[in-house]
Amino acid sequence: MTRHLRPRVGVAGVGALGFHHARILATLDSVYMAGVYDILPERALSVGRDLGVEVHATLDGLLDACDALVVAVPTTAHEDVALAALRRGKPVLVEKPLSFSLASADRILAAAESGGTFVQTGHVERFNDAVLAAAPYLDRPLFIESHRLAPFTSRGADVAVVLDLMIHDVDLVAGLVGTPLRELAASGVSVLTPSVDIANARLTFEGGAVANLTASRISAERMRKLRVFQPSGYLSLNLADGTGEFLRLKRGLPELQDEAAAGPAAFELADVVERIALRGDGVEPLRRELEDFRDAVRGDSAPTVTGHDGRAALAIALTIQERIVGHVVDTRPA
Repeated sequence: MTRHLRPRVGVAGVGALGFHHARILATLDSVYMAGVYDILPERALSVGRDLGVEVHATLDGLLDACDALVVAVPTTAHEDVALAALRRGKPVLVEKPLSFSLASADRILAAAESGGTFVQTGHVERFNDAVLAAAPYLDRPLFIESHRLAPFTSRGADVAVVLDLMIHDVDLVAGLVGTPLRELAASGVSVLTPSVDIANARLTFEGGAVANLTASRISAERMRKLRVFQPSGYLSLNLADGTGEFLRLKRGLPELQDEAAAGPAAFELADVVERIALRGDGVEPLRRELEDFRDAVRGDSAPTVTGHDGRAALAIALTIQERIVGHVVDTRPA
């Protein structure tokens, strides 16, 4: 792959998320913003005017002008757009989910290998301040609980909530646990769209770790929280604002069983638990992700979230979807 010291990066698809990719790329150090393309010309022209970037009338025109491409089109179009770039040997950052099926994802990965280039998957929560700040304290998670809730919008409604929202937490949990998935149970309901709008999944991994994931796109309020329980303590992460805390026993304490024997008023939680605030530097996670992509395009480092990582998360998410459909079918009255 050619090394580009100041790579030209373009954005295909400038809807709600693609706009922010283009916004950040237009100000990113050591990147030349090559422009945008969208299947809706009026949308592309509007974004081009707002950001002062070039608008390309065709995807081929954008590919002629760039060294690497961000794919932020609807999920069902990920494969076609990614393949167009990869077959020219141009690396791509594909928004999550990597694609709509494993067969499609495999075609994307095969095209990258044939083209001598790479795929990065847009699992932006990997770059969240809270997740990065928690990393030094992670130690054999045994139980993880996530809640990702949002009010309904038409964005992302082309796929079920599992691929739209829950897949973020599928990717995070799989990375935190680090062992193969052993068992999976799931249920969900379609309320406002033909696809599943609210879902719950329970994942059990080799080694005994368990994760309970809930995602909804029909909630009255927003929530993005992750809780991690492990032998050394408890991590509570607010992914919405990038903050959290780590609670662990204070060092040098006597055995709590001995204290408890003295009576119920012998100690309080604050006497025995140390609370460590988790804060990052406030950098926008999407900016970090695009910096990571830039560095990979330049050949400085490998992408943090590879195409194979994206495929692994997709495989689990699709299995969750299948179990939900099977559960609904099996529980309907005759």
